[in-house]
Amino acid sequence: MGDILHALPAVTALRAALPGSWMGWAIKPQWSALLQASGSASSSGRSPQMPVVDRLHLAAVEQWARRPLSAATLREISTLRRALREEQYDICLDLQGAARSAWIGRMAGAARMIGEAEPRERLARWFFSERIATQGRHVVEQAREVAEAVLHQPLPSVPAALPHDPEAEQWCRQWLAERKIERYILMNPGAGWGAKCWPAERYGQVALEMSRLGYGTVVNVGPGEERLARQVCAASAGHAIAMIGSVGQLIACARSARLFLGGDTGPLHLAAALQRPVVGIYGPTDPARNGPFATRARVLRHPESRRDHARRKNPEAGLLTIRVEDVVQEMQELLQEEEATA
Repeated sequence: MGDILHALPAVTALRAALPGSWMGWAIKPQWSALLQASGSASSSGRSPQMPVVDRLHLAAVEQWARRPLSAATLREISTLRRALREEQYDICLDLQGAARSAWIGRMAGAARMIGEAEPRERLARWFFSERIATQGRHVVEQAREVAEAVLHQPLPSVPAALPHDPEAEQWCRQWLAERKIERYILMNPGAGWGAKCWPAERYGQVALEMSRLGYGTVVNVGPGEERLARQVCAASAGHAIAMIGSVGQLIACARSARLFLGGDTGPLHLAAALQRPVVGIYGPTDPARNGPFATRARVLRHPESRRDHARRKNPEAGLLTIRVEDVVQEMQELLQEEEATA
């Protein structure tokens, strides 16, 4: 999810520079709602429900990895390759920098295959016909530099475009109304792996403090994180309410939130892409590279926290030094700034 959202500003800018071009995106099925509203009539054609690309190519790579030699996997890969070839793409951008994404991009048979000179996975660079030496520190900046190679010139500065899903937006309005929630904070206590996760109990204490300031709290968690949501809600003395919905419903709820609170995880980058105010709680990942981008934001991180992508179970030590009162103060100041400029 985060990789797509980090790439989206560059692709949106490319769309603005080339409004008449035909653009496709190869994407895992579970993240397609980031590009196309669920229930849209077609998988092709731009609209508010599908604002950036013209075509989605679904690549169920995780399923393929579980059964790589099965007839079904080989058939699906062949179908994807044929669909990519049929579009006759002139250029392919790999904005993820993974060997798998580069391999899928190469399937398209485009004359120009563009990626970073130093991608996330070094093997990926051997698929590229053009290797771009990026200078930006943030991954959003790096993706933009790769995309600018298409026209060999700077791209326009435009916000990332995410789909509007009328059904999801109606669901969100009704869900909030039934719970009598008006002004609210959206928080996500999960963060991929344990070392990035600030304790659930502290998120709950933040929700309790924000309730005293007149804000409700909606807690979003991913599949399998229901227990985490319960812990947050229990620690909030009932002032936080869990919302476990689809990606489209999360987009709708993030759009109307007053502020987002969370760690380095997909929903934080979603809130930033929607230009919502963000307070990020960071530990072993570097906010200069992966922090909230192009939105009003505050980041809390202990100065001795070191960059470490090891999938450790327990919270990183520096993360535990961040206090509830520090987080609440940053949230208050950010909300006051937002209200002053509204």
